[in-house]
Amino acid sequence: THLGDCPICYLPLQLDPCGFTKMSCCSKLICNVCNLSNLIRESEGSLEHRCEFCRQPTPDTEEEFDKDTIKRVEANDPVATCDLGLMRHKEGDYTGAFEYWSKATRLGDVTAQFNLSCLYREGKGVDKDEKKEIHHLEKAAIGGDPNARHNLGCVEGNNGRTERAIQHIIIAANMGHDGSLETVEKFCAQGMISKDVFDKALRTHQAAVDATKSPQSEEAEVLMKKFEAAKAAGQI
Repeated sequence: THLGDCPICYLPLQLDPCGFTKMSCCSKLICNVCNLSNLIRESEGSLEHRCEFCRQPTPDTEEEFDKDTIKRVEANDPVATCDLGLMRHKEGDYTGAFEYWSKATRLGDVTAQFNLSCLYREGKGVDKDEKKEIHHLEKAAIGGDPNARHNLGCVEGNNGRTERAIQHIIIAANMGHDGSLETVEKFCAQGMISKDVFDKALRTHQAAVDATKSPQSEEAEVLMKKFEAAKAAGQI
């Protein structure tokens, strides 16, 4: 997908944001297994917490995290620029979000394309514009964003282009998008696609999900929760 692979273990990253950590120092996305392995190594050796990729010290406070992000934005980092747009969006500054996401798309960020499509759909910071919404959805879908591919299918369906809608939704399901797989199952139940088509989508979806996992993944998820709880309690 548009998220790519973990730069440490080279496994494809999960679509679920809880499956990886975004490093503010270098904007790299590190999978939970690699992140946890590094945290355990540092804790056992009483070492300073550093980024697994660039080895810079990790921020201890939200203020330090924001400073790292600003620094990356000033260096024209597309991921950080998109993140700053998200910060502005959460603050209710939709005009600011539009400006940063627009810049991020010019720098090549796929997620920002999807985010812009949402602004045009909702009319936040911009006038509602379905043509521009579809334009950014298409850009994001081509870039490998399954959320955009799913939404593009929804738009096509709403506009009466059923066959195109089905194709988009199946592609998103094949990329591991859970919501799209549920929609494909509904298509099958309604007789819009055959059971063979659904079964193929189900197998391909599972293969995409399995590709993001390693034997250590489930154990890492459990240990990560314990580590975060211990950290919150001041035990680490």
